Amino acid sequence: MAALALSLSLPIVAQTAGVETAPIKLSVTKAGYGTLSDGTNIDQYTLANSKGLVFKVITYGAAITGVLVPDRDGKPVNVVSGFESLDQYVRRRSFNGTIVGRYANRIAGGKFTLDGKTYTLATNNGRNHLHGGNKGFDAVVWNAEPLEVRNGVAVKFTYTSPDGEEGYPGNLNVTVTYTLTEDNELRMEYEAATDKATPINLTNHSYWNLAGAGDILGHELMLAAKNFTPFDDAQIPIGEIRPVKDTPLDFTSPKTIGEGIKQQNGKGFDNNYVLDGGGRKLELMARVYEPNSGRVMEVLTDQPGVQFFTPGHHRSFCLETQHYPDSVNHPDFPSVILRPGETFRRSTVHRFSVR
Repeated sequence: MAALALSLSLPIVAQTAGVETAPIKLSVTKAGYGTLSDGTNIDQYTLANSKGLVFKVITYGAAITGVLVPDRDGKPVNVVSGFESLDQYVRRRSFNGTIVGRYANRIAGGKFTLDGKTYTLATNNGRNHLHGGNKGFDAVVWNAEPLEVRNGVAVKFTYTSPDGEEGYPGNLNVTVTYTLTEDNELRMEYEAATDKATPINLTNHSYWNLAGAGDILGHELMLAAKNFTPFDDAQIPIGEIRPVKDTPLDFTSPKTIGEGIKQQNGKGFDNNYVLDGGGRKLELMARVYEPNSGRVMEVLTDQPGVQFFTPGHHRSFCLETQHYPDSVNHPDFPSVILRPGETFRRSTVHRFSVR
């Protein structure tokens, strides 16, 4: 996203780490967040709009550390799960709020063949490769630059993944732009270019709880997905696409997450859904409603799939918009191969309201 000239000046305001200030209309502030063991300083950017939404993101993993959303009474709470310190993000590595890549989700056996050459990746999830390997995009330091944009404020994150990093071919230049708009939208726009053919599958791995605390069993969910990709015992797709109808995975009509878990005898979800939109354009793919607070989150995407994940404690959920798992080994799935001269572009929008 190119910077746009506006008559409104939005300077960055330097802050002391740990000092909170009242939200300013359409503001971008920058504060220190901590220092890595090698001496690299990590910054946190805070974006605020005039409607009371506040968005926080750090340069480590381009991780979202906070999304403060008012309830029906105007009281804001943080609706994403994060950690209290940089050290926890580094040590625990549970992908909280981070950008995941070079390939989100799983690749079977940590291997794929591209243009006649077989590539071997780390097997960091049993016998499979997960979320970019031992050090994916969630565990690197991104460069950050605030932008002035129409109807909002933004921060652009950039990272260059060198040829051979984690076994992937090609120097890959990646841009992720987070925009907070006056329409109460959090927009995530991804771009990438490469000098060698390479698989790419980017997502954000935020854990959501629209109540801000407690479990998410009472959250009402609608997913615009009539189909899913069944998987084997290692959660690798078997190559089929099946309907969700008459299964616990069916959220085509709204039902609570707790009802779905009950239908699975208490088992949570970790499933890839085939979105009805097919990744052709930006379309509504999910709506989540939390009745006690009145908060509503609508998710729009131009990605072909979404991984719906509920950790075992049932205190948060993930809606990871992405390509299907192991697509690089399934030619019938939408292609994940990016070639020189092409530009990878994908968008996901989280739109907040109350009722």
